[in-house]
Amino acid sequence: MGVALGFAPFVIFAVLMNVSVSFALWLAFAAAFAIGMYDFLHTRALRLLDVGGTVIFGTLALYAGFIQPSLSIEIVRLVVDAGLLLLALYSLLRREPFTLPYAREQVSQELWSAPGFVRTNYIVTAVWTAAFAVMTLADAGATFGPVIPLSLDIAIGLGALALAIAFTARYPAYVRANRQVLARR
Repeated sequence: MGVALGFAPFVIFAVLMNVSVSFALWLAFAAAFAIGMYDFLHTRALRLLDVGGTVIFGTLALYAGFIQPSLSIEIVRLVVDAGLLLLALYSLLRREPFTLPYAREQVSQELWSAPGFVRTNYIVTAVWTAAFAVMTLADAGATFGPVIPLSLDIAIGLGALALAIAFTARYPAYVRANRQVLARR
């Protein structure tokens, strides 16, 4: 399905959070759960991004719905982005970059354990981790000190995501092209 679908719950939350934080959380939770179940039924595997999104949005939806309904957008954004950062870091520490299952859908099984393929996924995941770190820091600045207004926080987050998306789209092709050039020599 691709990593874009894995991020769909986070996109749903981002688009709807200004309408209603609670509604955005519940809808993102439902999307994360549905995507995770769909993947599981077809692959018999649970992806870290699917499980993590389900846990993050489910926990936040329950907390905001039943314990503290007045959670601010800034706090919720901080928790969501910090959750993404922790998921990405965990995947690197576990030596299973979160991009790997999605990348495996794009290549033949013979390449799955190839050092270049695995290294490319470590690098792509590291770039996403850096983007999540930038987003989390911007969220913290908007939440705990009026250092960053919410609009700038959102702009920083979008910029970090745009760079990560562009890198993800271009870097694997760059690696493949260079591998083919080196093979011809």
